[in-house]
Amino acid sequence: MYIEATEQVFEMVLLEQSIRIVATPTEYEINYGDGTVYGPTPVPGGPLGQDRWGEATQTSHAYAASGDYQVGATVYFSGTYSVNGGTVIPIDGRATVSSPAQTLRVWRSETRSVADNCLVNPNGVGC
Repeated sequence: MYIEATEQVFEMVLLEQSIRIVATPTEYEINYGDGTVYGPTPVPGGPLGQDRWGEATQTSHAYAASGDYQVGATVYFSGTYSVNGGTVIPIDGRATVSSPAQTLRVWRSETRSVADNCLVNPNGVGC
């Protein structure tokens, strides 16, 4: 799993002053839905190419049982602002933005090699 979050820029006029606010993601948290939480961490994870599927990453998670899990993410943003293009000033504290939970279905499967099909061996594996 991984989180995609980008810097957000807000520009507005307030009391006839040009205000620019920049919110930058600084930490990430993944709730895997089974009681396990990863983070907060500066690591958002990232997608893997198909040739690397199955490779463990910092944000990977192994579920103990099959089932439906409600997975969510939280991103922590730090901010700065400036007035009329002047000095950039840090904003005290940080904003916390959580995503709506998404259902993740975890399945387990068992594979076996067989020598014939169910017509030949009706008592075989999977018949």
